[in-house]
Amino acid sequence: RMQNSRSKPCSCPSLKLREVASMYFTMVAAFLVILVVALQGSAPRQSDFPYKVPLDPQGLLELSWNVSYPEQAVHFQLLIRDPQFGLLFGMSDRGELENADLAVLWSDGHSSYFGDAWSDAKGQLHMDSQQDFQLLWARRAPEGLYLLFRRAFNTCDSKDYLIEDGTVHLIYGILEKPVPSLQAINISALPGGLQRVQLLKPNISIPELPSDMKTMEITAPDVVIPSQETTYWCYMAELPESFPKHHIVMYEPVVTVGNEALVHHMEVFQCAAEFDSFPHYNGPCDSKMKPDRLNYCRHVLAAWAMGAQAFYYPEEAGLAFGGPGSSRYLRLEIHYHNPLVFKGRRDSSGIRLYYTATLRPYDAGIMELGLVYTPVMAIPPGEANFILTGYCTDKCTQLALPAAGIRIFASQLHTHLAGRKVVTVLSRDGRERQVVNADGHYSPHFQEIRMLKEVVAVFPGDELITTCTYNTEDRSRATVGGFGILEEMCVNYVHYYPQTQLELCKSAVDPGYLHRYFNLVNRFNDEEICMCPQVSVPQQFYSIPWNTFNRDVLKSLYGFAPISMHCNKSSAIRFP
Repeated sequence: RMQNSRSKPCSCPSLKLREVASMYFTMVAAFLVILVVALQGSAPRQSDFPYKVPLDPQGLLELSWNVSYPEQAVHFQLLIRDPQFGLLFGMSDRGELENADLAVLWSDGHSSYFGDAWSDAKGQLHMDSQQDFQLLWARRAPEGLYLLFRRAFNTCDSKDYLIEDGTVHLIYGILEKPVPSLQAINISALPGGLQRVQLLKPNISIPELPSDMKTMEITAPDVVIPSQETTYWCYMAELPESFPKHHIVMYEPVVTVGNEALVHHMEVFQCAAEFDSFPHYNGPCDSKMKPDRLNYCRHVLAAWAMGAQAFYYPEEAGLAFGGPGSSRYLRLEIHYHNPLVFKGRRDSSGIRLYYTATLRPYDAGIMELGLVYTPVMAIPPGEANFILTGYCTDKCTQLALPAAGIRIFASQLHTHLAGRKVVTVLSRDGRERQVVNADGHYSPHFQEIRMLKEVVAVFPGDELITTCTYNTEDRSRATVGGFGILEEMCVNYVHYYPQTQLELCKSAVDPGYLHRYFNLVNRFNDEEICMCPQVSVPQQFYSIPWNTFNRDVLKSLYGFAPISMHCNKSSAIRFP
């Protein structure tokens, strides 16, 4: 039985509490031993834990959870199919086992113990003086051992992870032999891994669905998953001839049973309407056999990532597809993550679209915010936290948005491999009013369309400011903006209604001011940086010696120089 615990004021535990903690911990250990013996029983109800994700590629560890916003707590249910001698489960900044916040179950061969622990920078485990992973019960069932434990979002414990909106890196390690004590566990030697999820799902009431709703499955045609760690698979599907305009009102994943741990994320794109036809294709997206024309299938209709639920459109809006001016051709893209290199696994996963011919009052639209894809925005090498910001200015929203404004209900953040944090804020009359979407533990390997906790209203004259934080500590030359995976992006695709002509509202530094930067750097440096007009901007960035002066001046330039604004309609025509 779960009691609502009253929230207590935050205070740092004194050292004497360590003794209390160890007593509590001994009681918990005894409690667990008794429970595991006593509660041989049935599995808990799935409805209590609406969210579920496999932690490991074999699916031996399965995590389910629910979120209580009134209690400000998460209840975790962990199914361990092969308990062996215990496991570590927890959270860390980016999925490292060092500096992690952990719940540990272990056995010395006779008794089982459970406790809240933390790991230091060297990976040494320590019992936490404040026990915040609260074990509620343990239960053996035919399929394995169930553990149920509770954890508050914010425990006011400096050794604990603060559970926030956005991505959470979950980590696990499996104990394959008994250990005499918690401190004897060598975490670097444990088989384990990480799984990324959005733990704090928005508490959204499900909209009523239309009675004439139909479904369409866009799925891979019994593909053999390649025996390599990472595969992006592309499959072309098409809508029926003369398919009229419909509204998509929801979609959900269709994952082949047994492949839940291999299907990492999936997207359905609609192709560009200017081409009458697209070739059939079913194969890896990076294959030389893939027709070039498939690169013109980039309009996102649906996107799902592991751990995500069904996606619902608000009752008054739907995503239009079909009808005149809309391509019949769709591209399904599936990312398979197969680190154990299974051979011969067959897969027919994909996305199920729910749509209606009874059009809702508004078409939903997708708008790109952030930075223009251009090399004028660059990140020096060796940076731990380098910040770039893109603006959707008041002048653009004044021109392009209707007087009644628009409503943003979902958002998909996007960077390439150096991205670490992304946030978009709404500013009105020069003051930040609201966070549209923020991810302080953002990972480029986990990009999903997320429904917002509350709809954000944007009016003419408002500004939308998108800031990305990058880490280039592992790079030896500058990283410029662009489409390549080793180039960078800073984008927030916001989903909103009613649809307007504004498809892209982004900025970059004014190129003339960047040229002045190169001139200045050249005058201060002994080494020659070629300023000839025929030398490309990336080449000029690559030739800069990255001393403190050159770094600081670039940061100042990006902070204070005028910007070049792109306020674009769908056909890449700019608003005047």
